[in-house]
Amino acid sequence: MIKNARILEKFEKELIENEKPDYLRALKIFEALWKEGVKTGVLPLKDPLEDIETDIRIARILNLSNV
Repeated sequence: MIKNARILEKFEKELIENEKPDYLRALKIFEALWKEGVKTGVLPLKDPLEDIETDIRIARILNLSNV
């Protein structure tokens, strides 16, 4: 159980700042997620543009709330 969220946030921030991006590690993670998506039948998308209007609307709402 986290008793002091500020200490955890500080730790996470420092960890992110000190950790260098690792392209190969990120690629391995992406490939593993892609394979899992293919196994479960979620990927590849049958129609990538299906419901694109809804996705755009949600993105606009989320981006406006961050301004």
